[in-house]
Amino acid sequence: MLTYHLSWIMRLQDRSLSRKLHKLTARLDRGADAILRAEAGVSYSRFLALCLVGLEGADTQRALARRLGVSEPSVSRMVRVLAGDGWLESTSDPAGGNRNQLRLTPTGQQLVQRWGAELEARLAELVEAAGVPYRSYLTHTERLLAVLEQRPGRVRVAKLGD
Repeated sequence: MLTYHLSWIMRLQDRSLSRKLHKLTARLDRGADAILRAEAGVSYSRFLALCLVGLEGADTQRALARRLGVSEPSVSRMVRVLAGDGWLESTSDPAGGNRNQLRLTPTGQQLVQRWGAELEARLAELVEAAGVPYRSYLTHTERLLAVLEQRPGRVRVAKLGD
């Protein structure tokens, strides 16, 4: 019985890509957070919010909350801090309602451009140091993201022949 369990555990370890990707992402996030806090004076979560507003079209608090996967009240607090730091502007939607339009200030744009490039350069160095061609890693990551975008809400991927 013990032999069976050990062989099952070994097979499970051989198929642990999801856990390893999670671990890699968590470590990269912690590393980016440490760099940004020490060198740019902003947390990684707030930097990501700025990136989503500046680069990926999250132009309302509701859209930003959805993209970050957090509540609207949480984003509201974050927006107040980012606006107070001079990186983000929040204005009432001219169409009315309880919506706020978001856009980066010039200072916020500079932060996103400078530190986005810096973090990408450091990641590229890490990937290359691991012996993984950066361009290849990027291509495979883009392919995975494209499949996920085609299947919103679906985690299960059909087997060949399904």
